Amino acid sequence: MEQVQGEQAQRLRFHATGGEYFRIWIVNLLLTIVTLGIYSAWAKVRRNQYFYSSTELAGSSFEYHGNPVAILKGRIVATVIFGVYMAASAWAPLAAVAVALGMGAASPWFMWKSLQFRLHNTSYRGIRFRFAGDVRDAYTNYLVRPLMNGVTLGLATPFIHQRAKAWQHNESRYGKARFSFDASVADFYKLYGGLLLIGGGGIVALFWFMMKRTPAPASSAEAAGESGLFLLLFYAWFFVVYPLFMNMLQKLIWNHTSLEQHRFQSDMRWSRLVFITITNYLAVICTLGLFLPFAHVRAMRYRLESMSLLVDGSLDDITAVAEDEVGAAGEGMAEFMDFDLSL
Repeated sequence: MEQVQGEQAQRLRFHATGGEYFRIWIVNLLLTIVTLGIYSAWAKVRRNQYFYSSTELAGSSFEYHGNPVAILKGRIVATVIFGVYMAASAWAPLAAVAVALGMGAASPWFMWKSLQFRLHNTSYRGIRFRFAGDVRDAYTNYLVRPLMNGVTLGLATPFIHQRAKAWQHNESRYGKARFSFDASVADFYKLYGGLLLIGGGGIVALFWFMMKRTPAPASSAEAAGESGLFLLLFYAWFFVVYPLFMNMLQKLIWNHTSLEQHRFQSDMRWSRLVFITITNYLAVICTLGLFLPFAHVRAMRYRLESMSLLVDGSLDDITAVAEDEVGAAGEGMAEFMDFDLSL
């Protein structure tokens, strides 16, 4: 994407440091353990407030307004639902199936409420973001369309992904300003096709290499050694392909996203992302997990600082819009079920 004359590129800046976040992280971890998980809601708010306030665009930082009590209530609801499912699994398998089906049927609603909660509690220059999508479209994107993969053997995945991202971005607002998304289904099929070609080709080559490398192992020790070598090569290949996919995905999504006349741009480099990913994992392993906060900051800094907003005119022309408070039940359940709804 080339910059148009008259546009001003405003790059995101991330001022968080590993040392500062380590102090927040370790206190959050200890208090969460001592309170048997109750403090986790306050820990999330504290973490998000630090990261949001450390993210700067055009001289102003973002703010996070999440209410820890609301988040705790959402997590209690999620825990109760999951507890009912686990109890039913132990004592009444048929009831567990019914609970699982109910959770599946309700998951689009939870995901919809999560999008509302996350955007409503984010602001920039005193103006809040919001999500205007309705629950009917949530069921279409998160329940109805995913069923297509059952009859297409996964071939519908790029289409499902594109429609979900288009809905998320097109229904997002910053004050009265609308986001828009113009990446096509064909763009997503090219992305997934390239990933399949590179990733799948590498796996096939790996199998071929292992089969041709030596004769069949003569002992269990040799077999274990061969298995270990295969796993080592597989993970090495994964740490190359996964950053490549994330690099291609971020560029595809954000280079096709606009806020009114202002356009986003990502110039993330795959080689740099591979280096950060591999060194982060190695450092976390070598420090028995203590490097985790530093790794999180390193990865977030690179992803954010690879982003720019090409401003055409002035961001000050965007005005706020009043809206009601949004509950956190969906946020709690979406986190509990490990859904990634980030834009």
